[in-house]
Amino acid sequence: MLCRFGSAGRRSTKLVAPLGCLVSRQKHTLPDLPYDYAALEPHINAEIMQLHHSKHHAAYVNNLNVAEEKYKEALAKGDVTTQVSLQPALKFNGGGHINHSIFWTNLSPNGGGEPKGELMEAIKRDFGSFANFKEKLTALSVGVQGSGWGWLGYNKEQGRLQIAACANQDPLQGTTGLIPLLGIDVWEHAYYLQYKNVRPDYLKAIWNVISWENVSSRYATCKK
Repeated sequence: MLCRFGSAGRRSTKLVAPLGCLVSRQKHTLPDLPYDYAALEPHINAEIMQLHHSKHHAAYVNNLNVAEEKYKEALAKGDVTTQVSLQPALKFNGGGHINHSIFWTNLSPNGGGEPKGELMEAIKRDFGSFANFKEKLTALSVGVQGSGWGWLGYNKEQGRLQIAACANQDPLQGTTGLIPLLGIDVWEHAYYLQYKNVRPDYLKAIWNVISWENVSSRYATCKK
């Protein structure tokens, strides 16, 4: 982690030790939803959205802040053992915060349908057709064992789209190198209150609220 700062009287760039970055860091906060909790009904009901956002995501944010504070203290003390022991908490809660911050923007009450423009062209190029892509990502997400995510990502080195599954809250880019474009949460808390244990029904419904505008914007940004 690098911090940059300018010295008085002239412009300069210096590298500061990681501890300096941690000391001056701002705490993570729960992002607001860009729509009301009931906005995605009937596909995802308000009770699920409220609990998912205000309880589950909030817990990841709070626990991440606690873990980072402990890590900062361990770093200051040179306590490598504690630094190592905190890695799972940082990965789990940091991943949960990253994943959900993407997920909320991937959804929209005005979503559904099919993407347009460059994203659609890329999907046809890399998956043959939108229907084939949708079928593959759905099957991949249904098949996640236990809790996890199904993703559409961009492989910058190869210049193509790929799908991938991640366990638990493992963040896509941090674990596969793919840049996240579209994430589908298949933890039970994302659907159980409405769809019980029938994950395929939830996955069929969620395509009706996918914001292709958001996914397309992410695709355009990562290609630059």
